[in-house]
Amino acid sequence: MRFIQRWAPELLSILRIVSAGSFFTHGTMKLFAWPAPFEYPMNAMLYVAGILEVIGGVLLLAGLFTRPIAFLLSGLMAFAYFIAHASQGFFPVLNHGEAAMLYCFVFLYIAAAGPGSLSIDALAGKAQQPMGAGSS
Repeated sequence: MRFIQRWAPELLSILRIVSAGSFFTHGTMKLFAWPAPFEYPMNAMLYVAGILEVIGGVLLLAGLFTRPIAFLLSGLMAFAYFIAHASQGFFPVLNHGEAAMLYCFVFLYIAAAGPGSLSIDALAGKAQQPMGAGSS
C-alpha cells in the first residue's frame, strides 16, 4: 500500500481533472448544446447552473481557486439533487440523481483535500498537501 500512497497527490489531481472535465460538459450542454443538446426545457435556474458548471469546471480543471470553487460546486450539486431528483424517490439509482450525488461528495472531498500536486494552486504555493500524503 505504500506504493499507491506515494501517488496520493497526483491521484487527487487526476480525480479533480477527470471530474471537472466531465462536469464542464454538463454546463456546455445547457449553454451551447454541446456535445449534445440539453434534454429538458431551460429556465433561469438551469442557465445559472450552466454558467457555474462551465466557469467552475474550467477553474477546477486547471486547479485554480480549487478549494472555494469545489465547495461552491459541491453545494450546487447538493441543491440540484434535492431540487431535481430527491422528489422522484429515495434511491439515487432510481431517481437519476447518482451523478449529482457523486459530484457533490467528490467536490466536497476536493474542497477539503485540496487540488493535488498538478494544479495552478500548487504551482503558486496556495495548495496544501492532503492529510496523510507523504506520512508513514
